[in-house]
Formats: sequence, structure tokens, C-alpha cells
Amino acid sequence: MASSDISIEQLECVGEQDARYLISLIRSVPGFPKAGVLFRDFMPVINDPRGLRIMLRALRLALPVPEDSFDSVAGLEARGFLFGPALAANLGKGFIAVRKAGKLPPQTVREEYSLEYGQAQVEVEVSAITSGERVLIVDDLIATGGSAKAAADLVERCGGTVAGFSFVMGLGGLDGTASLGPHPTSTLVTMPA
Repeated sequence: MASSDISIEQLECVGEQDARYLISLIRSVPGFPKAGVLFRDFMPVINDPRGLRIMLRALRLALPVPEDSFDSVAGLEARGFLFGPALAANLGKGFIAVRKAGKLPPQTVREEYSLEYGQAQVEVEVSAITSGERVLIVDDLIATGGSAKAAADLVERCGGTVAGFSFVMGLGGLDGTASLGPHPTSTLVTMPA
């Protein structure tokens, strides 16, 4: 079921026809994972060759900073892993995996963040980020900003610099980007929370 309450935002960079096509692929699932929640699923975008091309092109065109102002792309597990490496390869950059806690061998740095009903942790390998490395952080969704902020904190604790944030979808009304500080941010589409 495609949703008409999705705003194009920075997806306009690919043109009206491609923007509308991509939006038509975003599935809205009422009552998942619990009653009262409208889950927005962008997996059909990745499953569709045209949709995937449009999304990757849009992410590149809507970068929050120039391509030469960052050295690598960091993606958050799990959906940031689906397009983060492709975006990094497309830009000629390396990819840094920001994993859920306990998924990497020893020598990691860990950061805790709040969820709606509890806490979660993400981590990165200590050697994945070099001192002074400029990192663009990507993820599928910005809601409250907790996981993105945790990823930024990890980058900085490892000696890197956060160049900006790039998201496919944003949930309106939650003001998640406020927790990300002054870093430039891009979001392809927004929708009500």
C-alpha cells in the first residue's frame, strides 16, 4: 500500500517522476510491530532495480556536504548496511560498519542510547576509524536520533570527525535531527510519525 502522506523533501533532486515512483514503493504496514504503529517499510525499494537506482542516485545528489569533504561512509546495522556500502563504493569511499553490540571481535568502542522502551548499544572496531578521518553517517530512518547520535559519538571517540548525516526517511514531529547538533543533514522523504 503506497502512502500519499509522504513528502518528497530532498528526493526532488531526481525529478518528480522518479521521486513519485520511489515513494510508490514504500510500503505502509498498520499495526506493526504493535497496535497503533504505522510501520514504513522501504525494503520494496531495495527489491526493485529501478527503485534502488533512484534511491542511490538521490542519496548521492542530496549529500548534506560535498563529496570531497568526507573520507568514508559509516552505516548503522542493519538497514544502513543495505545501501551504505553501495553509496560508499559509488563515491569511491570506504565503509565503516556501526554494529549492534556483541557482533564484532574484541577491540571495539561501544556507545549506549535510549530506545522508546529501554536501552540499546552500538559499537565499532577501534581500528575502523583513523584520527582525523571525516565520516558521513547514513541510515534508513531518522526518528528520535538516538542511534545516529550514538554513531556520531563513536566516530568522535575513535578520533574521527562527523562530516554529516544522510537518511532515506524521516519521521516528522519527533525532531530527531535536533540531537545531532550542528552537523549538516539530508533526508530524502518525510512522513508523519
